[in-house]
Amino acid sequence: MSAIEVKSLVKKFHGQTVLHGIDLEVQKGEVVAIIGPSGSGKTTLLRSINLLEQPESGTIRVGDVTIDAGRSLGPQKGLIRQLRQHVGFVFQNFNLFPHRTVLENIIEGPVIVKGEDKQESMARARELLAKVGLSGKENSYPRRLSGGQQQRVAIARALAMRPDVILFDEPTSALDPELVGGGAQHHPSAGAGKTHHGDRDP
Repeated sequence: MSAIEVKSLVKKFHGQTVLHGIDLEVQKGEVVAIIGPSGSGKTTLLRSINLLEQPESGTIRVGDVTIDAGRSLGPQKGLIRQLRQHVGFVFQNFNLFPHRTVLENIIEGPVIVKGEDKQESMARARELLAKVGLSGKENSYPRRLSGGQQQRVAIARALAMRPDVILFDEPTSALDPELVGGGAQHHPSAGAGKTHHGDRDP
């Protein structure tokens, strides 16, 4: 079974169609880059996969969880929660909590959402920070970090949830591409969807 399967996905904003019946399949462990100019719908597609945007129609499957976007999402809230637990998301602007330290940002999801032991989550967070080259930054606040360092924290935060799939929005905007690839390798079961600016539509 593929890690991600999107069928006939349609998304509109104010009557303008942004995603025109998109079909996408990503295998487990596969890395897929979605390349296109600004405004071509790359971020919208990633946000739709995670149901941060509600498409007009189509189906989205991650692992064994399927969402029918053509139906009301209210009755599917339980399924959406399940889907999101399988998906990590590294946002273009990183979306770190500014009032929390690096360590607190990383353990928030595992402890609050998944109910994991706090001490175990802290130990794993430190391991992940070491892997992305940020040992010693546990008690720093995001405002004290460079853009590249903030993105590394965002990657560690996504990996801390042990997702099956990781979605990267503009992964090389502030970071060495080799480190982004390394981040995916630290969780080899994850299929990573990446968006990049380029010369062609997705």
